[in-house]
Amino acid sequence: QVHLVESGGGLVQAGGSLRLSCAASGRALSTYVMGWFRQAPGKEREFVAAISWSGGNTYYSDRVKGRFTISRDNAKDTVSLQMNSLKPEDTAVYYCAAGGRFYTRSTSDFGSWGQGTQVTVSS
Repeated sequence: QVHLVESGGGLVQAGGSLRLSCAASGRALSTYVMGWFRQAPGKEREFVAAISWSGGNTYYSDRVKGRFTISRDNAKDTVSLQMNSLKPEDTAVYYCAAGGRFYTRSTSDFGSWGQGTQVTVSS
């Protein structure tokens, strides 16, 4: 099973940018579809973005489309989420996840998760 560790979270003003990274160990990242999810206090974990095994295909939540970009570097076993034009409603703990199905937004299709990194956007 792959082990995932997120980094790059922090406090940013509305309109600002952050770049999250997810480093994998234990198994090659290229064998997984990779996703980012987020969970705000009192809310369910929600899908943010995902990228196919080779990185050739991506899809996003409507809430972040056009502002966030997911990418991966299989040679370095890393996945990133570039977040621009951040809004206070983007405040959440962000999780990196590894799975085997593409075009899914379900947490149940991702079997490995990182510990999460906090993103706070102030107004």
